[in-house]
Amino acid sequence: MTTLPPRDQLEALTRGTVEIISEEALLAKLEQRRPLRVKLGLDPTAPDLHIGNAIVLQKLRQFQDLGHEAILVIGDFTGLIGDPSGKSETRPALTPEEVEQNARTYRDQYSLILDPARTQVVFNSQWLGAMKFYDVIKLAAHSTVHRILERDDFAKRYSERLPIHLHELLYPLCQAYDSVAIEADVELGGTDQKFNNLMGRELQREMGQEPQVVVLTPLLPGLDGVQKMSKSLGNAIGITEPPQEMFGKVMSLPDDLMIPYFEYCTQVPLGNIREIASELKSGRLHPRDVKMRLAREITARYHGETAALAAEAEFARVFAAHELPDRIPLADLSRTELRNGTMRLMRLLVETGLADSNGEARRLISQGGVSLDGARIHEDLDVRVHDGLLVRVGRRRFVRIRLSD
Repeated sequence: MTTLPPRDQLEALTRGTVEIISEEALLAKLEQRRPLRVKLGLDPTAPDLHIGNAIVLQKLRQFQDLGHEAILVIGDFTGLIGDPSGKSETRPALTPEEVEQNARTYRDQYSLILDPARTQVVFNSQWLGAMKFYDVIKLAAHSTVHRILERDDFAKRYSERLPIHLHELLYPLCQAYDSVAIEADVELGGTDQKFNNLMGRELQREMGQEPQVVVLTPLLPGLDGVQKMSKSLGNAIGITEPPQEMFGKVMSLPDDLMIPYFEYCTQVPLGNIREIASELKSGRLHPRDVKMRLAREITARYHGETAALAAEAEFARVFAAHELPDRIPLADLSRTELRNGTMRLMRLLVETGLADSNGEARRLISQGGVSLDGARIHEDLDVRVHDGLLVRVGRRRFVRIRLSD
């Protein structure tokens, strides 16, 4: 265990959180001077982690470094249900093969953040898969339909008369039982997991355990500055992306996201971040210089200082040296052609004349020859299209999007 006093631990652990339920309860647990059992549940619903996912993993690492037990619960069983959090319709269930493949990828990637030697990894099929139907009924008796329907997404769907399938109502209860099964002292999660995490507290209390403390971390806005970071939306920075791509993507961020990214995605002291924010506001610091430091800090966190400095030098060579053409052709697109502000990348290349066919567009994307606002894209995704978006194919072909009504 660390020699850091409980109140100092609490102060350190508070950084980068949105809410702790409750700080008093967490302090009381820390004052017991024993390793706390800190749980993070991951449903293997996507094969790659991005720096938004990494926020909560970094928080788990912080607990780990303070001498507490890090328990990573891979939801191989609940992944077969699919977490309906924030969904307006029933989420398709994954196949067992998809769950296993994604779980393997998570195992490979979490070690980039956590200390593998001090991380306990468990699969919730160990206890949920062993339940008989009688056990499920007994478990369901610990909650009510009214309580489950208090969850925002369920309440919204119910009021709009949209389908809510019975298996979805069981998801929060299954996740809550994970906390009972491992006797968690603390559960970490994003703000979208608040209801599920609080269900864990309630079920522990119902079943005679001391309720866990819930520590909620933010949902990081993506590169578009609008929606939360998501691989499927094409607005994410993957933690395994090459240093140059990671650096370039950070440099494409909207300026107003720089300070939140400093707080949640770097280890720069909060006092320094406040100074940066103040000097940005006063004009003493140029946003470009601040963003360069942010990109260097984030890239170094996942690839090391040497790789980050090399990525910075490459970015400066290509972009700061004005290796863009003096005149970039405009490509007109109507907003009516977009779906919720997005367009499939392959179609965007064809519509702007950068590719003659879908086949050529697919080849350019797969070869890594396409970038949006300096960020290279390797797969055909729905990408957010904004007025002024710079689309680049190869070294010398550029267009800038001009949106019209």
